[in-house]
Amino acid sequence: MSALNIKREVFNYLYIVFGSFALALGIVGLLQPNSIATGGTAGLAIILHSVLNMPTGLVMALINVPLLLLGWKHLGRAFALKSVICIALISAFIDILAEVIQLPALSSSLILATLYGGVCVGIGLGFIFKGGGSAGGGTILAKIITSKFDLKTSSVILTLDVIVVCSAGIVFQNVELALWSMISIYFAARLMDTILTGKKNEKIVHISSLKNLDALSKNITETLGVTGTIVSGSDLLISEKKDIIFIVVEKNRINVLKNLVYQFDPKARMILMEASEMLGDNKRK
Repeated sequence: MSALNIKREVFNYLYIVFGSFALALGIVGLLQPNSIATGGTAGLAIILHSVLNMPTGLVMALINVPLLLLGWKHLGRAFALKSVICIALISAFIDILAEVIQLPALSSSLILATLYGGVCVGIGLGFIFKGGGSAGGGTILAKIITSKFDLKTSSVILTLDVIVVCSAGIVFQNVELALWSMISIYFAARLMDTILTGKKNEKIVHISSLKNLDALSKNITETLGVTGTIVSGSDLLISEKKDIIFIVVEKNRINVLKNLVYQFDPKARMILMEASEMLGDNKRK
């Protein structure tokens, strides 16, 4: 591995560590003390903490371990390894802040806890995805379901979040807390999108290079598990041959794709566009 690749990986893991801490801070300092759930397994852990009176970080780890084992083949080795590290860090940070440091609630105001809790969670998830990792269960479960059924990943994740929010309303016996949870999830999603660039779950990506793109295409398919199209062309002066790769990639894998393209050709051009609606399947068969 070259010095440049090592440097990029170091930054990726720094993103993951920072994102994990921000996510844990939002849960322990703002959301959990006010009985506000966030999406995914983090929100489920907050609910189960109230029911079982177990450390939230431990509950989150116990939820995610079987999902990781179940979804290992759908994630890819590198992504799965980083997901394991993310879940371990988040769980550890949550329990250190809550059980060891015993961090007091940063706010008792529902509106402040909702908004800033959502901001912390969104920043945390954004940097975790930017580092090439995953915060766990919701994403993993969505990948498993979409591999079996013709559904959008974003739709599955949204459905899972709705189930968590409804569960929060039932467990905490307060419909208003469920509504506050939905607002928190919304702000978390907006912040995550801002960090990752883009608002939709999938991006249309065009990659052009003066080099032969066969090797890059094979690497993208093997690493990300997606297929696309190579369009042959030339520059405007028709003086140089220039091929273009056309693919659709989930937003939380964009940073992985950027690294692949940069390693292949630092001078390659990569253009991202919104994929507001996609029909068919771009996954490798």
